[in-house]
Amino acid sequence: MTESSQNKSGSIKEAREPGSFQRIDIRKVFYDKSPGIARFIPGFVYRYLERFLHLDWFNVFMEEHGHKDGLGFLDAAFQEFNVKMTFLGEENLPKEGKFLFVSNHPLGGFDGDMLIWLIRKHYPKVIVLVNDVLMNIKNLAEFFVPINKHGGQARDNVRLLDETYRSEAQILSFPSGMVSRKVKGKVQDLEWQKSFVVKAVQYQRDVIPIHVSGHNTKRFYRIANLRKFLGIKWNLEMFFLPDESYRHRNKHFTFIIGKPIPYTTFDKTYKPIEWAEKVRKLVYRLPEQENPSLLRSE
Repeated sequence: MTESSQNKSGSIKEAREPGSFQRIDIRKVFYDKSPGIARFIPGFVYRYLERFLHLDWFNVFMEEHGHKDGLGFLDAAFQEFNVKMTFLGEENLPKEGKFLFVSNHPLGGFDGDMLIWLIRKHYPKVIVLVNDVLMNIKNLAEFFVPINKHGGQARDNVRLLDETYRSEAQILSFPSGMVSRKVKGKVQDLEWQKSFVVKAVQYQRDVIPIHVSGHNTKRFYRIANLRKFLGIKWNLEMFFLPDESYRHRNKHFTFIIGKPIPYTTFDKTYKPIEWAEKVRKLVYRLPEQENPSLLRSE
């Protein structure tokens, strides 16, 4: 077991000078994107967005730490948020090898940051498969590979993914593809996609399951359920994630690492989507059982 509230890192790339960050002005963002609409938005709306997105705090933080990259940036964020992390099962991490780490996704971003630090503590390099929107976070770009490029960039993205899986880097994936929701009163991931099973077999990477504790506010789940009830396809609740992340300050999160699952486990006995569901259920048994069986009778 390891506990950390302020993390130490190795080499840190700092290509930008302290104080070089350009503050985010929400009014300017709207005027730059849609000036015709922006001029009709009342001032109180801009002020509300500034408070809701915690832009004053974000601008100050970035002015102080925006020149940092990678682990240096994460260290600063964890110290600022005063989070405490407990890691259980680190003895299950092999000293050598190439692995595909899979985890539940209760927080929607902050959990990924903490998992990066955990994996990076044990291995020289870690890559997270992310929505390409996150590539705009330049301070963490060295950890990211986008997985949903379209159009003319699709071929380049396929090549990049192939290179990543063939590399020596450890790979972290959230198979649900979205933040956990509240289902029947319990916060849990929705269906896990089969791609991690297919990739584990294709690139001969054993799978390491991890369970992350924590949850977002009741408001987040109420909005998600209301949107679903109304038949709205756009994920309205995602707009609230910056505020949800801000509310994770001074919290304690527990990470439970399961034993590696050999890629040879994923044979023809079950379809890839069925194997994915079995791994998902195993992850949710990690807090309750020590080294639960993947093939436990349901």
